[in-house]
Amino acid sequence: MSKTNKEKSNYGAQNIQVLEGLEAVRKRPAMYIGDVGQRGLHHLIYEVVDNSIDEALAGYCKNIHVTINEDNSISVKDDGRGIPVDWHEKENKSALEVVMTVLHAGGKFDKDTYKVSGGLHGVGVSCVNALSTKLLATVHRDGKIYQQEYAIGVPVTEVKEIGTTTEGGTIVTFWADPTIFTHIEYKYDTIAARLRELSYLNKGIHLNLEDKRNIDENGNSTSEHFYSEGGLSEFVKYLDGTRENLIPIPITVEGEKSGVPVEVSFQYNNGYAENLHSYVNNINTIEGGTHVAGFRRALTRTLKNYAEKSGLLKNLKIEISGEDFREGLTGVISVKVQEPQFEGQTKTKLGNSDVMGAVDTCVGEILTNYLEENPNQAKTIVNKVVLAAQARFAARKAREMVQRKGAMSGGGLPGKLSDCSEKNPEICEIYLVEGDSAGGTAKQGRDRKFQAILPLRGKILNVEKALEHKIYENEEIKNMFHAIGVSIGTAEDSKELNLEKLRYHKIIIMTDADVDGSHIRTLILTLFFRYMRKLIESGYLYIATPPLYQLKKGKEAVYCWTEEERDEIVRRLGGDKPDSVNIQRYKGLGEMNAEQLWETTMDPARRTLKQVVLESAAEADHVFSMLMGDEVPPRREFIEVNAKYARIDA
Repeated sequence: MSKTNKEKSNYGAQNIQVLEGLEAVRKRPAMYIGDVGQRGLHHLIYEVVDNSIDEALAGYCKNIHVTINEDNSISVKDDGRGIPVDWHEKENKSALEVVMTVLHAGGKFDKDTYKVSGGLHGVGVSCVNALSTKLLATVHRDGKIYQQEYAIGVPVTEVKEIGTTTEGGTIVTFWADPTIFTHIEYKYDTIAARLRELSYLNKGIHLNLEDKRNIDENGNSTSEHFYSEGGLSEFVKYLDGTRENLIPIPITVEGEKSGVPVEVSFQYNNGYAENLHSYVNNINTIEGGTHVAGFRRALTRTLKNYAEKSGLLKNLKIEISGEDFREGLTGVISVKVQEPQFEGQTKTKLGNSDVMGAVDTCVGEILTNYLEENPNQAKTIVNKVVLAAQARFAARKAREMVQRKGAMSGGGLPGKLSDCSEKNPEICEIYLVEGDSAGGTAKQGRDRKFQAILPLRGKILNVEKALEHKIYENEEIKNMFHAIGVSIGTAEDSKELNLEKLRYHKIIIMTDADVDGSHIRTLILTLFFRYMRKLIESGYLYIATPPLYQLKKGKEAVYCWTEEERDEIVRRLGGDKPDSVNIQRYKGLGEMNAEQLWETTMDPARRTLKQVVLESAAEADHVFSMLMGDEVPPRREFIEVNAKYARIDA
């Protein structure tokens, strides 16, 4: 972590620059935080934490504490310098009030205050303030404690001095506005995943998470501490923890070129997927960009030069490709850029051209030295590349066969597909149903106008552990590709998913409500995450939620989706005689008749769908590799514990 001039006198009201106002945040919140569901709700926390991380990057903060309070408010505390509270001449108010009430105001816009800023892509704590019914800012600075309270972004008190202190730092506590957000319940695991990620990206910083809503029998709250001494190398080890590695420790690059600090760590495993995660100023650039291009260019050039000079490619009969060098690679790229330029649909693709050269040079130099100094590991990597080239050639042939079969069979629709009559993809939806029996029931119960049914035979191939060409040769997977209407490029370096002929905007996984059904669902999710991720990112993938129970008393019948709901309904229906209540447990979709399946699981007016969203690609990568690993108990336990926490969209 680079240190800057620690003259506190250089950080005052004069450093706080105002870019624009706050008027439209409450009117159009999704424009500023992405959405008003759980993702947007948690983004509020990250905006506040970003400010503390900025202090850490500048060398002033070592400890950040995030607390979910009993009343579901959030407190973020750091031990930095504390937000300035002196008078801001231009805005004619205190600097604290400026930061809290003016969009894009803060020290991060002044290069002398923060060299780089993790929150520059966002909208600042003022947006959090605007979307909170109440926010309390407490500042420890210059031996005194200052405080100001706000309601929906408007100050309700002046900045007042409330005590003395020997500490420094800022505490921000806020209550998210329930009239803005569709969900107000914070998910501990979601916050923990982001703090864990930040600890790896900013080694040496202590990040703490405490959930005061959950207290055990000893009176202790749920808590976790995140700290990384090794940084990105530990991040890679975490991501690859359930895979078999080909080299003993990750290859790590740390350097600075053209004023751009570069950190990279990567290693190879015996898998077949490339798992590369990139960050700019702690922002997850899910669409990649120039830093990723620089890494790939250096990796291909350096490894290819070494392999050719060493004679390790002389027996290879096919041309080697850039993607061959990345098969089985898990890596993390992190760069710090003073003025990042973001592109792409979601503004998460780095466009700064100078960063490509900086990453290329740093990686090329370190990797060249590594290969020369570690000939055994170098040979292992090159042998992996040769096998990847041979597998790629076979996979390309398999993809071509998939595309050719589709073109020669009337659009490639599988015979088991019961299609809908509507042709507008925006209206149409397809159910991927576990088993022929449930598929038959679904066909009878569906609305044929807009609902299509594709039965799947048993458990599909585990793509996490399969060679790519085996995936495209698998009959059930081919049926899914053809039915959905997507294809994968057959060019040498292209695995881009083509959505031009997508036939449905809702792809719904419908499996039994038991452990085996959860396993099948996870196998299908793994396929989509590894090979059709664009469908997840576009919001097209959903999970159906069939009921677990039907409760009957007399002529009254009630469906239940959880054990807790079942017990509550039993008490309501049974009163003093709960055993007059008839409970039917649905072990599979086939146990419901067509009418029951329609009214509980398929009717848009009454059903509940879980939309599959990708909150953290790195965390998802880790979880899928764990779930699809060789050890069954961790997978089974994870599914049983976490299935009910999926985000629900009606």
